[in-house]
Amino acid sequence: MSAARPVGDVPLRRVAVPSEHGGWSLTLEPVLLGLIVAPSSAGLALAGAALSAFLLRTPAKLVLVDRWRGRRLLRTELAARVGAIYALLLAFLLAVAALTGSPSLWQPLLIALPLFTAAIFYDVRSKSRRLVPEIVGTVGIGAFVASIVLAGGGSSSLAYGLWAIVAARAIAAIPLVRFLLRRAKGQPAQVAGSDVAQGLAVLVALVAVAVTDAPPAAAFAIAGLAVFGVVSARMAVPRVAVIGAQQVVLGLTVVLIAGLSAIAP
Repeated sequence: MSAARPVGDVPLRRVAVPSEHGGWSLTLEPVLLGLIVAPSSAGLALAGAALSAFLLRTPAKLVLVDRWRGRRLLRTELAARVGAIYALLLAFLLAVAALTGSPSLWQPLLIALPLFTAAIFYDVRSKSRRLVPEIVGTVGIGAFVASIVLAGGGSSSLAYGLWAIVAARAIAAIPLVRFLLRRAKGQPAQVAGSDVAQGLAVLVALVAVAVTDAPPAAAFAIAGLAVFGVVSARMAVPRVAVIGAQQVVLGLTVVLIAGLSAIAP
């Protein structure tokens, strides 16, 4: 491989901070939900690990893409250094969780491993902004809610039920936001895909309530989210910042309803 080629000044932010604004919310929501339901020191470590994994994806993606294309740029080396810091932090936090939590906390993360692998596959090929990898990656990071609940002594049935709820949230939100952004840019967009996603999200939530200890109120929250999605897809498209703010509020609402109903006596 040739020596690193300059590409001008490479801002640290470009390789260290994710550009996907919605990804912050979709990463923090399962973390917050898990800590509401079963707070613990191991859970806090897992929360930090989830955030570290989210941050690591940006520099790792740059390094993997450049290696895949057989090039080494200044951004490649900077991303590699930043990624190493994030990876060390991730490893440290996972070690803390392992030392302070139950061994069962690893089960959801191991189950989600194929999802993480699929997300990396798309990252390497610069296709991470497509619908499938966005949903796959978000459902994968949702596994942390189950790990945090298990680390805090919660039941497996509740842990996996809540993972299904945050998965339903992602299934409803991501296609809707993609549809609205395409409309905002004047690009062709079909509402049917978003509508199907809303129905699928409700189905996932109902199944979770039926076969796990996920609280019924969480399914009602997902149903409300779906109704919002169907209605908003047929209204005038708001500004991009408003779309983002709406999703943050909706996500927090689902988390609070699911979390508080799960711990209610």
